[in-house]
Amino acid sequence: MYPGDPGFKRVPLAQISKGSPFNLSLLSLGTHTGTHVDPPVHFIPGAAAVDALPLEAMVGPAYVVEIMDADFISAEGLEAADIPEDVERLLLKTKNSALWNQKEFVKDFVYITESGARWLVERGIKFVGIDYLSVEKYDSQHPLAHTTLLGAGTVVAEGLDLRDVPPGRYFLVFLPIKVKDGDGAPARAILIEGQ
Repeated sequence: MYPGDPGFKRVPLAQISKGSPFNLSLLSLGTHTGTHVDPPVHFIPGAAAVDALPLEAMVGPAYVVEIMDADFISAEGLEAADIPEDVERLLLKTKNSALWNQKEFVKDFVYITESGARWLVERGIKFVGIDYLSVEKYDSQHPLAHTTLLGAGTVVAEGLDLRDVPPGRYFLVFLPIKVKDGDGAPARAILIEGQ
């Protein structure tokens, strides 16, 4: 999880092993825990929340692009990545993928620059996902990647585990918990091969 965010907790409320006829737990976690979605309201007051995100942006053909030699994703880097013209859902596999093997949060992760965010918006990308916990540079005081993407209505997915995913075309099913007025929500991301 991102530093400062509330951690995940599961508290058993009823347990078969303790005489209850069923198991039941209470979950507590931040809305941006693990694989999650950033809706526009995360950075733009009054904008769309999780429950207003278009399902068609999160389900459909997707493309995984591998950019392993960059410290950040800029317009120049995206242009050089040779992404097919018809892509509307783009998943960025970077050297961040190796960070999932670390137990502690790593501050020096690959992020999207403002120029990279503008390139994605101008290209018509309606869904972008990255393989670590933010599209923004760590501790940025000016969240230009977020505001550029979210301001254009691009759905942002963070915390994707792409370690074992080769680059190429897939069918994406990205389903965040539909939290009413939510500023974010954990999600399940599925890539189907051969689509």
